[in-house]
Amino acid sequence: MSSGLQTAFYIISAVLFILALGGLSHPETARRGNLYGIVGMALALIATIFGEQVHGGGYAWLAVAMIIGSGIGGYLALKVQMTEMPELVAILHSFVGMAAVLVGYAGYFGPSADSGGHALSGAAVTIHEIEIYLGVLIGAVTFTGSVVAFGKLKGIITSKPVLLPGRHWLNLGLGVVCVFLATGFVGGEHSTGAIAALIVMTIIAFAFGVHMVMAIGGADMPVVVSMLNSYSGWAAAATGFMLNNDLLIVTGALVGSSGAILSYIMCRAMNRKFLAVIAGGFGTAGGTAAAGDGEQQEYAPATSPEEVAELLDSSKQVIIVPGYGMAVAQAQHTINEITRKLRAKDINVRFAIHPVAGRMPGHMNVLLAEAKVPYDIVLEMDEINEDFPETDAVLVIGANDIVNPSALDDPNSPIAGMPVLEVWKAGTVVVMKRGKGTGYAGVDNPLFFRDNTRMLYGDAKASADAILSNLG
Repeated sequence: MSSGLQTAFYIISAVLFILALGGLSHPETARRGNLYGIVGMALALIATIFGEQVHGGGYAWLAVAMIIGSGIGGYLALKVQMTEMPELVAILHSFVGMAAVLVGYAGYFGPSADSGGHALSGAAVTIHEIEIYLGVLIGAVTFTGSVVAFGKLKGIITSKPVLLPGRHWLNLGLGVVCVFLATGFVGGEHSTGAIAALIVMTIIAFAFGVHMVMAIGGADMPVVVSMLNSYSGWAAAATGFMLNNDLLIVTGALVGSSGAILSYIMCRAMNRKFLAVIAGGFGTAGGTAAAGDGEQQEYAPATSPEEVAELLDSSKQVIIVPGYGMAVAQAQHTINEITRKLRAKDINVRFAIHPVAGRMPGHMNVLLAEAKVPYDIVLEMDEINEDFPETDAVLVIGANDIVNPSALDDPNSPIAGMPVLEVWKAGTVVVMKRGKGTGYAGVDNPLFFRDNTRMLYGDAKASADAILSNLG
């Protein structure tokens, strides 16, 4: 394939990737957006495989790599449950980070050439070394940070922030050391000192990735996922610079910028600053909810599926608030059946989605779309929050922190100022929970003690099935 035809393929792929991002911005166009992305990636692979850079024996290695990669990808697509998507996304980010590290080392120790195959010299060598250094730095942070995020989401690592004494000074010191090492690497001309600087920087970047994500609490995990998504994009862009691949640069920039924008949206939805998330400290265990006189409150009365079914049957306005508990129990399909039954009786049923519900951005939207819940009744927090006072019944399914009134009422709460779904303003709130524990952020929720709250304990799927069977 000629360079001109390869460039044409790359341009078409870049346009398709942009269209894919646009399609993924709304549930109704998400399938089309995915299709654009698939076609764009297929064209990119074809253009790269049959480009002028690949010769003779290289195809054998590519074939082996593609067979292995396709096999792993196909296995994951078939075996990974929707509830495990946050963990999958996190670990896939780590692959991108490690790829950037390996490409950086290969680019440094291998022959350096421009897009025309000519050896680099002079200022071009310096620029190439800067690209390598930044690519390895970002990739190493992304790799270990994503692995730790995977561990937190999987429950292998505690969701509580691990805060080292003087951690801010430690982070600053690591950054200064990396800058100092860069001066020894760039222009080092493959000397022992330059190689040592690259290796030491890589180790520091690996350590920084671990420390950065370990210091972030469970309540901030949606921000962490989108943040690592952004990092993986910039790592891919840096890889594109190292390989002189324009499409990889464009694609990495798209992923990096969109991930950064999404991180900003997540932070705004939680009334958090991005630097505060990186600094960690959100997600520590809360205290015990207490009454005004200092005595411990009693939990709201427990209810039964029969009573909940009767409540829903007698309501005119119902709002369902899904949370991670629904994802774990895989109750979304039963919830959709309940919704269909209620709507058949002219009961107005809608879903309220908080931007950080679940473990990754858009987690609840994906689950509801999988269960074929109509898109037009799935509303974002800003669209539905003012409707709670006119709502007869609210069904909270495995959600905790996103419906916590202390975010608005208690200035000393760890989540103070975070916008939440104001479900307590409805006539009756039914909270479906496994037990009397706190949420992922470890913050107590006064909603569970309010007079208009009823607690339905047990597995969300089993409870939803019982509610469905009792609906008239």
